[in-house]
Amino acid sequence: MAEKFSLSKFFGMNDEYDDDYAEEPTPATKSTPTPTTRPNDSRKVVAMRTAKPNASHIAICEPRIYSDAKSIAKQLTNGDAVIVNFARVDEAQAQRIVDFLNGTAYAVGGEIKRIGEQIFLCTPHNFEVSGDVAANLGTQVTQ
Repeated sequence: MAEKFSLSKFFGMNDEYDDDYAEEPTPATKSTPTPTTRPNDSRKVVAMRTAKPNASHIAICEPRIYSDAKSIAKQLTNGDAVIVNFARVDEAQAQRIVDFLNGTAYAVGGEIKRIGEQIFLCTPHNFEVSGDVAANLGTQVTQ
């Protein structure tokens, strides 16, 4: 006679003992592992980049040429905030680097803010910047 189909029985979630299943006796010479120990099979371990739960990183960079923007952008895409000081580059190069970093910040959902005369803060999406240093900077210089 056919039994009624049950999802819980199909997936082994039925608490009733199944008569069709019978454990084979183990020989007395072999020791059975306790249920608390698990076999250590390193072939099933997959390495993953571990994120530090509460650690944030802020890098400070002082580019000298335009190609330094690539390393700054890499730090930004890795989730680090970057403070960039443009004191050692001419104004045209600094403008090109800011444009490049502005595009990178937009791509990662972050932002770029001016925090000084020649200093910018680039942050990824997981950083929040509050306050307006640029407005306060203008009032301090004139006083």
